[in-house]
Amino acid sequence: MLTDRYGLKVSTTVAAARDAYVEGVDLLLTVYPGAASSFDRAIVADPGFALAHIGKARASQLTGNPAAMRESLATALSLSNRGSARDLSHIDVFRHLFAGQAVAALAAIRVHVDTWPRDALVLSLAANQGGLIGMSGLAGREQGLVDFLDQLAPQYGEDWWFEAHHGMALSEIGQHGAARPKIERSLAQVRRNAYAAHAFAHLCYETGERDSGIAFMRDWLPSYDRKGGLFGHLNWHLGLFELHAGNLQAGLRLYNDAFSADDHHGAVHQKLSDSSSFLWRAELAGHPRDHARWAKLQDYAREKIPRPGFSLADWHVALVYAVAGHDDALEGWVQAIQELVRAGRYPSGSVIPAVARAFVAFQRGDHAAAIDLIVSMLPERERMGGSRAQVDLVEATLLRAYLKSGRDAEARRLLADRRPGPASLPVAGFQ
Repeated sequence: MLTDRYGLKVSTTVAAARDAYVEGVDLLLTVYPGAASSFDRAIVADPGFALAHIGKARASQLTGNPAAMRESLATALSLSNRGSARDLSHIDVFRHLFAGQAVAALAAIRVHVDTWPRDALVLSLAANQGGLIGMSGLAGREQGLVDFLDQLAPQYGEDWWFEAHHGMALSEIGQHGAARPKIERSLAQVRRNAYAAHAFAHLCYETGERDSGIAFMRDWLPSYDRKGGLFGHLNWHLGLFELHAGNLQAGLRLYNDAFSADDHHGAVHQKLSDSSSFLWRAELAGHPRDHARWAKLQDYAREKIPRPGFSLADWHVALVYAVAGHDDALEGWVQAIQELVRAGRYPSGSVIPAVARAFVAFQRGDHAAAIDLIVSMLPERERMGGSRAQVDLVEATLLRAYLKSGRDAEARRLLADRRPGPASLPVAGFQ
């Protein structure tokens, strides 16, 4: 029986199918384009190889091709009765994921990795801040992710894929000394690893190493295919570093060319969140509003995200509507979220509605109301989903509201109480 790169048996006897499958999995794990083609070659070599079909389904999902995803899933399911117990469990995880059953998918992952802890493709669905734990909307999800990966670490040793994820999770809870060697080892082993580059960008942000972040991203990004799923988001990180350094024009060039470009290949919500958050942070830093860019984002949000359901996207949609002054649209958006909360289908609870209304209040100039709304939800801000770098936008808004209200003592206390590292925020009016 043939095995994959992690020593797990695969249900094909054709070496060429196994090799192409391993290549496809590695492309998914490194967030490089081309995985679907690799899985196609595996399928040509062995049409009955169920895991190759489910791998292609995952690649199709990530490239925004739901029809191909469903077709490949159906084929994998039809072949699963010929496979091993691992095949059946592996495919079941993805069946839940593709059906939008996040809670069931995460439960299935936990069961699966108890038996097959080195099934990296399954683990990848829950191993990062954008995965099923990181986006769960639950309190304690940052520490929960670290705990989950800590338990699995002995199974992986210094594996380049695992260490990038483990390192970033540690970085997000402030364990920078433990995070750095893991992330640096990952990059040293496989530099063409977009997730490791992503983890290093976050580490630089969390430790306040802005200039190191700029230098690294300027060196690393030219070798990354712009069709890669993290191309836009990594350029957002560079743009954020540039903004922190006072280089707005450099950030805007990246905005135009990479993370709000028409050929952006990342997830729909990623393009919206990266673009809107950059423009809002630029305004908080004292730069004038670019109405044309905001109008384009409003059209994009209406077309691509017509209804709420994913917290990280939802509060960025709310930000776009608040800037546009479409109070009715925003209130309808908030009401739709609250209906999901009442139905028990929105784990973030009331956090996103509070943030949405804070954006509206800030936009209207009612800074006292914005302050009250943000202060009330800050203890639960991790439930918004995403990384600390992303959620920092809310504290930056609060800082600007304090300053506009003449509440300088509270502004200083906010900065003093922030976690070490990214203590300074590029907000106008603070000396």
